Amino acid sequence: MSTQFAIERPNSLWAETAPSNSTHPPLQESLEADVTIIGAGFTGLRAALTLSEAGAKVAVLDAGDVAYGASGRTGGQINPMLPFNTPATLRKILGTTYFERLTEASLGSANEVFKTISDYQIECQARQKGWLRVMHNPRALKDARAGVEEWNRHGANMSIIGREEVKNLSGTAAYEAGVVTPMGGAVQPMSFALGLADAAKQRGCMFFGDSAVLDIEQTKDAKWTARTALGKVTSNWVIIATNGYSGDLVPALSKTIIPITPIQIATDPLPDSVIGDILPNGHTISDSRRIIMYARREPDNRMVYGGHGRTLPNGELRGADWIRNDAVRVFPQLKNVKWTHTWGGRIAITEDYLPHLHEPKPGILVGLGYNGRGVAMANVMGRVLAERALGASSDALTFPTSPVKEMSLRLFKVAGMGTAIWFMRLLDYLETR
Repeated sequence: MSTQFAIERPNSLWAETAPSNSTHPPLQESLEADVTIIGAGFTGLRAALTLSEAGAKVAVLDAGDVAYGASGRTGGQINPMLPFNTPATLRKILGTTYFERLTEASLGSANEVFKTISDYQIECQARQKGWLRVMHNPRALKDARAGVEEWNRHGANMSIIGREEVKNLSGTAAYEAGVVTPMGGAVQPMSFALGLADAAKQRGCMFFGDSAVLDIEQTKDAKWTARTALGKVTSNWVIIATNGYSGDLVPALSKTIIPITPIQIATDPLPDSVIGDILPNGHTISDSRRIIMYARREPDNRMVYGGHGRTLPNGELRGADWIRNDAVRVFPQLKNVKWTHTWGGRIAITEDYLPHLHEPKPGILVGLGYNGRGVAMANVMGRVLAERALGASSDALTFPTSPVKEMSLRLFKVAGMGTAIWFMRLLDYLETR
């Protein structure tokens, strides 16, 4: 099983403002371990920490380094609950047992992240001030009312607010209503990732950067060897935690997802005269459009604003102009500000909009597909993958173990992505005029 990698080098506000951290050297030897983890994002990092704390010998390999992919380039919002699917839909898809497990895990996912940060004393500007999701039209509000009613039956404690309260909490008059989810919050995601890595290293975990895994092969004694250009690791378990950057170390794995590229833009610190009434209580915000916006106000009064973009084959990001214009539409206070940073990373969308856990062969585990809930749900997935490698039965896990199955009509969906985005933006525009 092999794959190829195209290396990008991220440049983001998060990388600029995170604590300085030495890079990890490439693997240049043959090692033995209990578990090899491929991918040093949130999934792999949480798995590494859980495994190392349990006494396992762990080696983490990444084509870049810690938080090289979307984990270091995310919007950094920690929003509970799974997107797109209501509890009723989840029950139909998953059946009663996994519906109950995944509903509980997703509702508690934000709290789990903040508890992890507290337990390991990770400095990452963590704040759990609530998430405000604002509604762009009456249909969205109607759907939101139904969703809130369902999720609240399971303990979400969400509330619907009207136009005036939306304006007071957000600083925008562009929306008629919203939903407040008190468990939501934000972190500096690069700092969070580096903190997870440091905690894992303190417990004996080994990290190797610039170490793309070229293939994984089974040995005669039923172990697995992950080979890089300069070295290899042989272990009982291999965890593949590459999400939107997945190749085909497992055959057809890349075809189970559609990678998309959210883009963020950020300002330098702004004066109170400009940013004073924007998100004054520390809420994060997103909206209900097909092509959503999401934003946050930083402790130093920077503004971070995000939306959907795309990456060209040469690594160039496209979509920032639309995001800058949309930021001013939502927050006219930002009309004359200078946006000093632009960055983005690939996330993974699955066909059913659910995270997927695969065990294609004994000793090989895959976790991916967070559909825009990556900070919270990747943390849960990493823990669950570690539990499996530590001996938990697959039928006792939070996530069902599913086969690696190519997404239906994937080529057409990928090829039509640009047209679909244009059309959805047109519909959003007509609905918000």
